[in-house]
Amino acid sequence: MTSGGRWDLACSPQTEEERWMRKAIGLARLGLGTTAPNPCVGAILVRDGQMVARGWHSVYGGPHAEVVVLEHARSRGINPAGCTLYVTLEPCNHFGKTPPCTEAILAAGIRQVVVGTLDPNRQAAGGAQRLRAAGVHVVEGVCEAACRDLVADFRLWQTTDRPYVFLKLAQTLDGKIAPRPGTPGAISGLRAQRLVHRLRARVGAILIGGGTLRADNPQLTCRHHTFHGIQPLAAVATRTLPQPPQLPALVEKRPEQTIFFTTPTEAQSVRAEALRRRGCHVHGVPEVGSGLNLEAAVTILRCTYGCHYVLAEGGGTLAASLLEAGLADEILLFIAPKVLAHAAAPASFQGRTTQTMADALTLRPTVLRWMDPDLLLTLHPPLCSPASSNPLA
Repeated sequence: MTSGGRWDLACSPQTEEERWMRKAIGLARLGLGTTAPNPCVGAILVRDGQMVARGWHSVYGGPHAEVVVLEHARSRGINPAGCTLYVTLEPCNHFGKTPPCTEAILAAGIRQVVVGTLDPNRQAAGGAQRLRAAGVHVVEGVCEAACRDLVADFRLWQTTDRPYVFLKLAQTLDGKIAPRPGTPGAISGLRAQRLVHRLRARVGAILIGGGTLRADNPQLTCRHHTFHGIQPLAAVATRTLPQPPQLPALVEKRPEQTIFFTTPTEAQSVRAEALRRRGCHVHGVPEVGSGLNLEAAVTILRCTYGCHYVLAEGGGTLAASLLEAGLADEILLFIAPKVLAHAAAPASFQGRTTQTMADALTLRPTVLRWMDPDLLLTLHPPLCSPASSNPLA
């Protein structure tokens, strides 16, 4: 367990190298939401068993973590040449917005580098090989699963046209999200609610289903007290569009920021034209079985609206559909210490017709966090092999 009641399940440090890499991972997380479409990267310099400098990639277009940590060392009068560099992602080996980090490392005289995971970007990869060719001792794969999770978004952007999708759920101990359909209410405590609004501040769009729209009439805005940026877009996947006089708050209060995904036929309907006249965006996407093609919908969010991150906050049907389609890249499951024990209460995941446990969808727990009074369990899809180009394989 780390400080603050956080259990990192993807990497429980057993060696000194893993302990230091966990420090670099923590730094990398400070760049979440501000580095896209670049990856989050953390780096530290260690000498004589002490961390003497630290750095992380904090903003897209800014200096990389390796450059920041070297500058931090020099600002403290520390010669990096006598240190070991720990970095969560293989140092880049190409000229992009900044020069190659490999050359900065060699110029600093560093002779030992510990890398969490290799760079999935073929253009920038090869840093470990370049350093070895110059005589640097390079160790790879330390806390690799946790470091790969850090750049799961970057890997996805390199291999697909869709955004990285967070799936957020809040449930009771018995897996329920409301006492009964159409009765919204807070399940989680204030700490969990604040964290969700901080996450909303990081994403380009919030996605819900039509059932959630009709039952909750949500605002889908970030209401964290420190947020002063642009509100995320509101995206709704529904086969039936709303129409007067029962228009939701999204249409009444922020139509220009509201996007509807519906069937091709519904997208050409009178209801669709009425929503467009109010300023809403309406897109027809293909149907898949009894639902909509959610991959097509989220791809539009990235390619048309520039959303690198999407937060899904719908009900159990949307959640199960995203999982089944392989579109839930990171699942944030808030578990409240409450029990409803009502058979009719809607569940976190529903809508599938599974017959055996062999039909179950499998996830990989990565972090367990105490959010007094709730627990937050973070899960990812099963890891693919490093050589695979499919981040969800």
